[in-house]
Amino acid sequence: MKNIIKIGIPSKGRLRKDILNIFKKKKLKLVSERGERDLLGSVRKFKNIKIIYLHAREIIERLGDGSLDLGFSGYDLFKESEINIQKKIYVNKKYEFGKANLVIAIPDIWIDVQTIADLEEIAFEFKDKKKNRLRVATKYPNLTKEFLFSKGVTQFKIVKSLGATEIYPFTGSSEIITDITSSGETLRANNLRILKDGQILKSSACLFVSKSSNKKKKLKQILNLLK
Repeated sequence: MKNIIKIGIPSKGRLRKDILNIFKKKKLKLVSERGERDLLGSVRKFKNIKIIYLHAREIIERLGDGSLDLGFSGYDLFKESEINIQKKIYVNKKYEFGKANLVIAIPDIWIDVQTIADLEEIAFEFKDKKKNRLRVATKYPNLTKEFLFSKGVTQFKIVKSLGATEIYPFTGSSEIITDITSSGETLRANNLRILKDGQILKSSACLFVSKSSNKKKKLKQILNLLK
């Protein structure tokens, strides 16, 4: 297993398609014994490469613990992961696809709220009048907390979202949300709008390398193949 290079590829979604295209363009034929649903694969003519199809979030975790050598995932998921995981991974390449922004979005009916400063005011009002903290639904608790604190917004409570975050403000589960969006269309369709200064992070697809794999003999060769 020492000389086997394990590469993580997202198991579904748009990111998977774009990444499979990289292999196609480089004439690297991916094969799986049981067809498309197989979570294990290989690259024809490269016996030392093992492909593992995983959730994009899990790819970051597995790079962190060294059970993957290389992996494709989103920059947003890398930055959301724990600091001790981030320290064990480096970004080898940022791509021009998978582009999206992590943003703060609020219901359209909050006419008076345009900026983070307005949000801060609302958060304090909530605390005083309703004796509650402003609830923020998100799949990105770490990045959301860090951003809001850095902007002086402290009176809020994170609600971890497990599904369609856009619906949370309209089901009484949260007041506002943070979410990843490429065009903002889904947010607009759900009567939400992005705060004027509400961009938390710019993201795109990346090729990541586990630092623990740096000494593997074949690593450079495979990185060159994918360049």
